[in-house]
Amino acid sequence: MKAIKYFSLGLMSAFAFSACSDQFLQDKKNYDNVTTDVYNYIEGANARLNDIYAWCLPQVGDLTESTNYLSVSMGNADIAGSSTEEYTGFSNFVNPEIELTSMSTQNAVPDYFMGAHNNIQNSIYGRIRNINDFIAGVSGSSLTEEQKNQMLGQAYFFRAWCYYNLVKWYGGVPIVTEMLDPIVDNYTPRSTTKETIDFILNDLEQSATLLAPFTLGGGWGSGDYGRVTTGTALALKGRVLLLWASPLFNRSNDQTRWQQAYTEMKEDLTSINACGYGLYQTNNNINGSDFAAQFLTQNVNPEAVFVGLYNNIPGDGLDNQRNNRWERDIRPANTGGGGKRAGLALVELFPMADGKIPNLANVPDLAVAAGRTYKNTYSKLERSKYAYDETAPFMNRDPRFYRTFAFPGFRWAYNGDASLRDAHNPSDGKNYVLWNYVWYTSLSDQGNPESGNSYGADNLLTSKQGIYVRKKSDDLDVNGSPLYSYVAADTKGAAPFYSAAPLIEIRYAEVLLNLAEAACGAGQMAEAVGYLQQIRARAGYSAAVNYGLQENLSGDQAACMSAILYERQIEFAYEGKRFDDMRRWMLFDGGTQQPTGAPASWTLTGWGGNTCTWLGFTPMNGQRRENIEFRTGDKFGVGTSQWDGDPLVKAGVARPEGVNFSKEDLSTQLADLKTWYNTNLVTSYKMGDGRDSQHNALYINFRPKYYFLGLSSGAQTHNQKLPQTIGWEDYNNGGANGTFDPLAE
Repeated sequence: MKAIKYFSLGLMSAFAFSACSDQFLQDKKNYDNVTTDVYNYIEGANARLNDIYAWCLPQVGDLTESTNYLSVSMGNADIAGSSTEEYTGFSNFVNPEIELTSMSTQNAVPDYFMGAHNNIQNSIYGRIRNINDFIAGVSGSSLTEEQKNQMLGQAYFFRAWCYYNLVKWYGGVPIVTEMLDPIVDNYTPRSTTKETIDFILNDLEQSATLLAPFTLGGGWGSGDYGRVTTGTALALKGRVLLLWASPLFNRSNDQTRWQQAYTEMKEDLTSINACGYGLYQTNNNINGSDFAAQFLTQNVNPEAVFVGLYNNIPGDGLDNQRNNRWERDIRPANTGGGGKRAGLALVELFPMADGKIPNLANVPDLAVAAGRTYKNTYSKLERSKYAYDETAPFMNRDPRFYRTFAFPGFRWAYNGDASLRDAHNPSDGKNYVLWNYVWYTSLSDQGNPESGNSYGADNLLTSKQGIYVRKKSDDLDVNGSPLYSYVAADTKGAAPFYSAAPLIEIRYAEVLLNLAEAACGAGQMAEAVGYLQQIRARAGYSAAVNYGLQENLSGDQAACMSAILYERQIEFAYEGKRFDDMRRWMLFDGGTQQPTGAPASWTLTGWGGNTCTWLGFTPMNGQRRENIEFRTGDKFGVGTSQWDGDPLVKAGVARPEGVNFSKEDLSTQLADLKTWYNTNLVTSYKMGDGRDSQHNALYINFRPKYYFLGLSSGAQTHNQKLPQTIGWEDYNNGGANGTFDPLAE
């Protein structure tokens, strides 16, 4: 497998530059502690650039509830994912029993501003400092103008990336462009949000311009695939423009912001395309296989506009080891993985086979809570002609559904043999079928929605999930040359899936949907629908059915915007994008509530004063999310807690052949599986979000001050002159309300 080129600080560049001194790099062992002379040599300058890539690229990790500075949300059940319909279980952002504070370390607001104060690389401003050092060093070096432009173009992008990840949380932040010594007298005030946005856009424009001669002819050569391009810079620019136009920052629905975003993004699309980007598509798209395969293309991939590359080298944390852990996290435990439980809400909101949202009006309320609180969500979108079947939720669904979730009876092939890790695990990875139905050992547990004392089939036992997240999986039926190294023996605690699957932060599909949203906001609904149609065509819909879209979208702005946000929710499920979209559009309360001390200018006056009402979206606040499992039918009785305690096996029940999504005749396979479910299994709803000490159901409460984060007590201690955000207590001023206004220009 190809190893990532820019991971190790000492790796040589793949650029076609002549070496100035072979001895030079051998004399430099630490590229974070060098003199400015390092930039006069292409090897040294590129080693510093590689260091920036290594520290600034997104990583497959959690966005934590305390301090996090290395990762944006990538689709895990972290503080972001667990605040959306994708998972269940209250994160601290939505927990009604916890209010985050900026005054202490208990229930503290997450610190995405400073991070680790004593580690320059683990602090976002530390990384910005290194980027500023690089920009100054390369600009003043003796490198050729071509070499400077090539390197500076990449550095400007990463500085903009760092600031984007600050502005989306805090609004305006200090803009530092020079190397400042860490002394008290060096103080940079918080800029306004507009100044910060303009600074980011300027850096991205510089990046796009400097990289144009090298990347507009189809991108970098294959040896430098993964480096940022003009298209990467312009795609992030589009995301920033969209953020600035969205209700979070644009409370009055200022049309000039939407028009700017639409005009510039439409113009930039030509350059993005010229860098070789486009939707990943083949001539053999079976049951959404193109949608699945786009995440598994290690070589040049048109979909991967901003991507981090990985390798599958096992080891003990050596600097040549950079593994993508997503595959091991989502795979079932009886294959050596962990498994991620998908929340029922997203399963039930996913489109049906005609592209329309399921009609949940006649589905019985859940016994575990106060009903399906989301059943009227997206009320401006047409409901499907297909009946939603709660006993077999996989029937008649959007092709992407089968590449996003896994149910009992679905094939999920992999290259390996898990029985070498545990003799009771299924042994044939190439024909692995997930059987994660459950049974109980007592009838009282079986009827208790709060009980987790169920046992999963095929040695899953207590390590089972009701519905598995399958998104971005390296499915052997999709990719015959898997990007992971399967470790059979459990030596040194080694996890089995050392994966080289790339991590795509910006897909071309997002470029199109960002532009669709900007076009809709600017009143160009017909054009917005055209971009939606491109996304739906790749998913498997045809023009004959209008790509599964309703007919009125080009004439109804609210319905069109609702359809775009719905498409984003489906297309980017478990990619870490949903929480940002919910904050941008204030979908937790529609923007109707304000934090303490908010001025009148914070009142939402656009969109009728309530984005949720305008969109026809049920506010997330006041909702619950539950789980689902499929247990053995009552007639089979209870089982035991051991691997051989399966009541169906004891009764001699034969399993059907696993549903193979590589076969075009999917409907017959699914119908057969449904019949087996109805004969042998019972749909059982389980508690997802928490209950209080009296077992009363609790409901999501995202407080209005969370739309803009405050500085944590630790960040305030180290930055005593910085004003606190409105709505948050000022640790340096006795807990008084913050004074910094993220909406003031």
